[in-house]
Amino acid sequence: MGGVLQGFLVIAAVIGVGYVLGKLEVLGRGAQEVLSRLVFFAGTPALLFVTLSSADLTDVVSPTLAVTAISTTLIALAYAAIAHWALKRSTGDTVIGALSSSYVNAGNLGIPITVFVFGNAALVAPVMLFQVVVIAPVAYAILDADANISESVGKRLLRPLRNPITIGSFLGMAVAGTGFIVPSMVLEPVELVAGIAVPGALIAFGLSLAAGLRTPQPVAAVDLWLVTILKLGVHPTVAFLFGRFVFGMEDIPLLAVTLFAALPTAQNVLIAAIRYDRGRGIARQSALVTTALSILPMIAIVTLVDVPGL
Repeated sequence: MGGVLQGFLVIAAVIGVGYVLGKLEVLGRGAQEVLSRLVFFAGTPALLFVTLSSADLTDVVSPTLAVTAISTTLIALAYAAIAHWALKRSTGDTVIGALSSSYVNAGNLGIPITVFVFGNAALVAPVMLFQVVVIAPVAYAILDADANISESVGKRLLRPLRNPITIGSFLGMAVAGTGFIVPSMVLEPVELVAGIAVPGALIAFGLSLAAGLRTPQPVAAVDLWLVTILKLGVHPTVAFLFGRFVFGMEDIPLLAVTLFAALPTAQNVLIAAIRYDRGRGIARQSALVTTALSILPMIAIVTLVDVPGL
């Protein structure tokens, strides 16, 4: 447990650097967006390529993928049912709320936690791929229909394949599956760019916290409570139960999939909310609140899911 807590402290320290830079506006008001785009389009795809190209593909096509798919879907459907039938929310607001409850921050927090705590970024790849390839396209299709945005079926199907996370991951898995040896002249610059991913993501996250606290958005308390309870309480509980008792997971895989489920709401949800002008308040506030509180369930998970030697 000591190694896990040390990893969290390192992560918190780097996030703190980003937060201070943001509060002091040292990098300017647009720094968070620029750095986030750098990490998303260059650093993270490079890191996933480097990691997966030398990984065992069973780390990706694994029980982690199944548990992620089941738990994420159940949480999203649970929020959607309550919001639609009990709270009478609109379709667009319901979709954004469902994403806020289930779509985890696997990029800015998931990758750093995986690298510092487990030393293997491949563990979080199934989570990122499922979100990018399955959850996001389904949510965007519903939001497109709700906003009367027409788009061909072909474009909708190809959208995930244009995502840099998907491209980096699939290329890495192709290299691992074929046994192809990447020339050093190609691999070394990719490795150099991959080094941006973890510190860049953490600093960008710190910048976003500073920016978010300056621009609060109103949201109904019942919606925020519902998202917070589902995201930080129910989601990791469901992941643990399915992982342990359905798929027989133990030790690091079980701890990893449970921690991933306890990650806070992803900032990508706010991007979708802004793009479709739906649920902006719940997207922003859920990201802030779940981020601030996520350390509590994570510490509880690390305490309860004891992994020898970690």
